[in-house]
Amino acid sequence: MTGIVHVVGAGLSGLACATALAGSGHAVMLYEATDHAGGRCRSWHDGRLDRIIDNGNHLILGANRECLSYLDRIGGRGGLLTIDPVCLPFLDLRSGQHWTLRPDRGPLPLWLTDPARRVPDSRLIDYLAILKLALAGPDQTVADLLPASGPLAARLWKPLAISILNTPYQDGSARLLWSVFQRTLLRGAEACRPHIAGPGGLSASLVDPALAYLADRAVKVRFGWRLKGLQRTAAGRADRLDFAADQVVLGPNDRVVLALPSDAMAGLLPDLPVPDRFHSILNAHYRLDGPARLPGGLPLLGLVGGVAEWLFLRGDTLSVTVSAADALIDRPADDLLALLWRDVAAVLGLDADRPARGRIIKERRASFTASPDQDRRRPGPRVADNLYLAGDWTDTGLPATIEGAVQSGHRAAVLVATGR
Repeated sequence: MTGIVHVVGAGLSGLACATALAGSGHAVMLYEATDHAGGRCRSWHDGRLDRIIDNGNHLILGANRECLSYLDRIGGRGGLLTIDPVCLPFLDLRSGQHWTLRPDRGPLPLWLTDPARRVPDSRLIDYLAILKLALAGPDQTVADLLPASGPLAARLWKPLAISILNTPYQDGSARLLWSVFQRTLLRGAEACRPHIAGPGGLSASLVDPALAYLADRAVKVRFGWRLKGLQRTAAGRADRLDFAADQVVLGPNDRVVLALPSDAMAGLLPDLPVPDRFHSILNAHYRLDGPARLPGGLPLLGLVGGVAEWLFLRGDTLSVTVSAADALIDRPADDLLALLWRDVAAVLGLDADRPARGRIIKERRASFTASPDQDRRRPGPRVADNLYLAGDWTDTGLPATIEGAVQSGHRAAVLVATGR
């Protein structure tokens, strides 16, 4: 089938879709409302810090096959740092206890039989509760099935669930959490291997190589093209795209992939049910006086017992992430920098009352609420015979993650290519 595939939105789902189609010989046009690609996953040079920073911190795990396939296609893997050995270090700010989650090479979790490798004060039998998630009903939350109190809840279940789902523990979908656990913790070390942004930030691996890949295949990216309306026939086919800059009349063999945030769909496809509740993510970036070392010796650290949840270290820049941060998001940036610095200072042994130079990044609508009711509002990828959807908010079976975004873009590309 000839014709042009019009991909609207140059976030990760749109980039994944466009590069997959262009790589298989399809004619593609890519449109982006802003002046940059990457959406909520990008980097820039911050003048205040004089460093490259990311809008947020992200882990790409070995189990994220769709994302790794995308990186291999565009040549972006070299922009990531691979964590070796495979482990996730944690620190309890209240007790000072430090431990490291180190999965075995095989899928059997034999590491749980070693008390030295378990979360402090936890028992082997406590971990069996995770299997309840496999039988979760569509309306059950994480708190319905996993204990909300006790050492393991405070030091493992809650930190992982909140960061994975970006949703409070009592609201998060048990099924969505299980979809991640069964691909990672229950598949052994390689599935859990973390990859994080290297010196060039997220854009150097996930965005810039994709734009170069598209340019090499003569795919034009139109920045500053915001989609204002979508005209459809009585049969539901898309026949015109109304951008703020101009109109694009679709040919009989043209197809459209809307790779836009879910809240943009209200005006474009008002009859389409989409997630309509969201949670924020708060990130802080500090420029330290010099290189530092986190407990455990790796460039990432999970925290419990404080406000900060994850620390990421890149040279002399230390970044902090707080998920489901709605209670903090409206506070002034200087207050947040001072608040989060107290946790950073406790970890690094620095003066808590003298924050390093910092930058606060607020993502107010970082992801849809990963609750059972919102999960049911996620649509499939096909709207009409020439109109498709992509985005981490579509029905991928995963929470809103990089893997889900890329998976949705690849799925839309397959449907376009096969005419289904």
